[in-house]
Amino acid sequence: MISAHGLLLREWTPEDLPVLRALFDDPDVAYRTPLAAPFDAAAARAYLDSAIGAHRRLHLAITTDGRTALGEILLDRDLGGIGYVVGAAHRGRGLAARALRAMTEHAHRAEGMDRVLLEIEPDNAASVAVARSAGYRRAAVAAETVTDKGRTYELLTWEHLAPAG
Repeated sequence: MISAHGLLLREWTPEDLPVLRALFDDPDVAYRTPLAAPFDAAAARAYLDSAIGAHRRLHLAITTDGRTALGEILLDRDLGGIGYVVGAAHRGRGLAARALRAMTEHAHRAEGMDRVLLEIEPDNAASVAVARSAGYRRAAVAAETVTDKGRTYELLTWEHLAPAG
């Protein structure tokens, strides 16, 4: 559990299955993620099982009260990458930016990561704004070309470096 920036990031539980299904079955989320679409009950159960059993990835529900899940933030401990999504009904409240700041701080302090990464499509203005607001900068690396779900797109790498000292 991580508590920071007015959020409580907690582990997913079986009671969250309906939230997971609604969160990842959203057309905007399905478009931008490699997850199954449609994201049905079986996909939600498989995702939850994977998240609970993951040791190299930290999947946490974004909450303000420790109970109601409003989105997800995850940290890939092997790659040093973070991913996030906020439910459509909860966007525009700064949840993604606050969750990203909290997870980034956790990655630097608790996980000992000197560099944390995001991969964002150039036309994803909302995610670019979240990255910038959390102190991320474009990394000096070439864009990665990805083909998924029948579409080909580029991912730009954004980075956050641990504070000196």
